[in-house]
Amino acid sequence: MNARTTHASWRADEPSTHHTNPATATSPRRRTRRSVAALAVLALGLAACGSDDDASDEPADDATSDTADTDTTPTTDEPAEGATLRIGAIPDQDPDVLQRQFGLVTDHLEAETGFDVEYVPVTDYQGAVSGFAVGDLDLVWFGGLTGVQARLEVDGAHATVQRDIDAEFTSVFIAGADVGIEPFDDVAGLSAVADHSLTFGSESSTSGRLMPQHFLAEAGVDVESDITGEVGFSGSHDATIEVVEAGSYEVGALNSQVWDARVEAGEVDTDAVVEIFRTPTYYDYHWVAHPSIDERFGDGATDDITAAFLALSIDDPADAEILELFGAGAFIETTDENYAAIEAVARDIGAIR
Repeated sequence: MNARTTHASWRADEPSTHHTNPATATSPRRRTRRSVAALAVLALGLAACGSDDDASDEPADDATSDTADTDTTPTTDEPAEGATLRIGAIPDQDPDVLQRQFGLVTDHLEAETGFDVEYVPVTDYQGAVSGFAVGDLDLVWFGGLTGVQARLEVDGAHATVQRDIDAEFTSVFIAGADVGIEPFDDVAGLSAVADHSLTFGSESSTSGRLMPQHFLAEAGVDVESDITGEVGFSGSHDATIEVVEAGSYEVGALNSQVWDARVEAGEVDTDAVVEIFRTPTYYDYHWVAHPSIDERFGDGATDDITAAFLALSIDDPADAEILELFGAGAFIETTDENYAAIEAVARDIGAIR
């Protein structure tokens, strides 16, 4: 089935990341329209037989009432007619990369759950949060900060799964090779960024703004007063590499997984831009589920979606392609509590009020 797209070391005290064996995860229901149609035909047939056998000129009022109640009560284990699971993601990379990545996710979820699934791109990070808040998006791939923001907007929303690498995620600081900043190994070394121009990625990026700014503050660097010129916001991790490589900014901060992937693919001019620091670890990306999913698709629908992600295996070629695009070896369960430290940092710098 082809994917469809519509345009519209540092952590909280003992956070928990539950590792689930995909082999023991709840099996997806794999519902299909054919089975629903078959049940509908059977129901109509039985109704017809009942009319032939039991019809009378004066049906009892109670019997009529009971029949009406039975016929109009929606089922709880089938999706509402015409329901489509709308998935989204923060636009942290090139749109073509995201289209391929989440197009494959769409196909996988449809195959595993039997739901109609649609990937809905957004233009910026806050668009993903807003779309989730108003119910236009049911399931969103958020960063740590945007995931917290989304859950604060929607009562009952919760983190479901993350990549194996998100339990210990990092950011990298990069600099122009001719800027003169030598690589260093501890947070205190970030004091060298003072008096240089600096760009983050998106203002709402965890790995491209929030945590880099936090670690700069730990090193005594105030991005409002100690940076040359105004801090830039490139909009994405790819763009951060490009503007530092071009010399538009002397220093940039971004997602380490994107940086590593671009370097490995030979897409970075390492004669022009170099890594100078890799931060301590923190929790980052994760899927957040809207509470309306179970209402629209039936009890246990969110569990089925979670199981579909946990079932992805690096040993299966199709699954491996998805995992490779996510830079992961597997998906694992996560909890809201794992992002408490992210929320604390966000409140400290004013990203959440």
